[in-house]
Amino acid sequence: MALNPLQEFYRQPKIFVSLPSTGMYNKVGSISGDPTHMPIFGMTGMDEIMMKTPDALLSGESTVMLIESCCPSIKDAWEVNALDTDLLLTAIRIATYGNTLEIVHTCANPECKNENDYDVDLGTVVDHFSACKYDNTLDIGTLTLRLQPLTYRQTTDFSLRNFQLRQKLASSSNLPEEEQKKLVSDLFKELGAIQNKIYSESIESIDTGKTVVTERQFIEDWLNNSEKEVFDKIRDKFNKNKDSWKIPNVNVKCGECGREASLSIDLDQTNFFAPA
Repeated sequence: MALNPLQEFYRQPKIFVSLPSTGMYNKVGSISGDPTHMPIFGMTGMDEIMMKTPDALLSGESTVMLIESCCPSIKDAWEVNALDTDLLLTAIRIATYGNTLEIVHTCANPECKNENDYDVDLGTVVDHFSACKYDNTLDIGTLTLRLQPLTYRQTTDFSLRNFQLRQKLASSSNLPEEEQKKLVSDLFKELGAIQNKIYSESIESIDTGKTVVTERQFIEDWLNNSEKEVFDKIRDKFNKNKDSWKIPNVNVKCGECGREASLSIDLDQTNFFAPA
């Protein structure tokens, strides 16, 4: 095929970012190039259409296609870990629409209720993720646990299962009382099992001092047969890491009455990928 004379007019990288994980938690072959200097392209028209497709958003397929389209160094976005996903989405948003994200907020003062528009510099979000550190070790007695972040596929699968179970739970009110009690009991057991699975999948290995256990079933069995104190320590470590990666709220002030508020930055793809 002849060389396309329009090739020089193809989209070019707009920014370069460093993955917070530096690539250390990614499956071999899922990324290429330098994880500390990854090119980010702006969205194409097809990317924008995909980000407005509800079914693809729910399944995670649209996000995977978007990341692979705008971050060509990502070869398998399903294997991108949770430490990097939000940074990549923020970088794509910047490359497509610029650094500014507009947040609309109605003043909570009942005597005001003024609708305010605030501009957030997404560069601060990139800086936040770049400064975050993932603590991947946890000592429990004589055991040393090495932790790992979930992949985007794992996060999406768990979120979808959780969503489906909570939908069933919400609809249980229409059932006869006895059926409702049984369904609610079964659903809570399933929700608990999902939570345990999340924690077990977040453990890469366990060093007993004599051997290092990496077999997934062994780790899951150990967690299911451990005392509550062990489970609580893993949960606390998991939540501590999760909270440290959470985007800090933005402090704003109402332009009408001066009332202050603390707003969260919403990275929900249904509204994040739209012009400011």
